[in-house]
Amino acid sequence: MGLEKFLKDEEQRAVVAAIVEAEACTSGEIRVHVEPKCKCGNPLDRAVEVFGKLGMHETRERNGVLIYIAYASRQFAIIGDRGIDERVPADFWENEKRMLASYLREGRPCEGLCKVIGQVGVNLSEYFPHKDDDVNEQSDEISYSD
Repeated sequence: MGLEKFLKDEEQRAVVAAIVEAEACTSGEIRVHVEPKCKCGNPLDRAVEVFGKLGMHETRERNGVLIYIAYASRQFAIIGDRGIDERVPADFWENEKRMLASYLREGRPCEGLCKVIGQVGVNLSEYFPHKDDDVNEQSDEISYSD
């Protein structure tokens, strides 16, 4: 089953397209990771672990963002790397968290992810605008673990 249990193929393509579009206005790198259950009970701790495993700290400006979802556990987290945390207010992700929580509660994960990803791109562009020499440092594909 895997990822298709949470997002159908066409929804996965829509999420990837949202990442590509959002990254067109920022040098930030956005990733989505999905798994059925939060393996350590705390979604923030798990997001930090996944962030490291995906090598998201290896961006030039330390401006990676991970949207982590454990769909069967009904948990998620949105985290940014050190370069982001050093430049943005402490409550930077609160609107995105509220928005995503609302869509997930309504059973509309694809729409929620696409909207949140778009908003993350807009917000990051203020601190990390897209540059002419920008390269895609992280995969745009959704990562998944069982």
